[in-house]
Amino acid sequence: MVNDTDNIKGKKTDVQNPELWEFPMNYPLSIIGHEGEHDSLLNEVKLILGSQFPEFDLASTEVRPSKTGRFHSVRVNLYLTHVEQVNILYAALDSAKTVRMVV
Repeated sequence: MVNDTDNIKGKKTDVQNPELWEFPMNYPLSIIGHEGEHDSLLNEVKLILGSQFPEFDLASTEVRPSKTGRFHSVRVNLYLTHVEQVNILYAALDSAKTVRMVV
């Protein structure tokens, strides 16, 4: 029996089909935090984005509550020039304690 993870190249956060991506590109992203992590989520996301995208305007981040108000998402639009930026970004967000999901 073959496990689905046996077919994944690299880390779980790496882009699986880089040939399907066209760079450079604008890349909208919603980063959803754990319940009750509004302020810490925003701070952690700003640290990650500021370190990886020095030219990114941190003031352009938008924070929205969920319908119930239990969760918050940070919405950003990044300008990406190569696939390795995506891999590094997703790895950093995956290891962030306040991040629940990225869409």
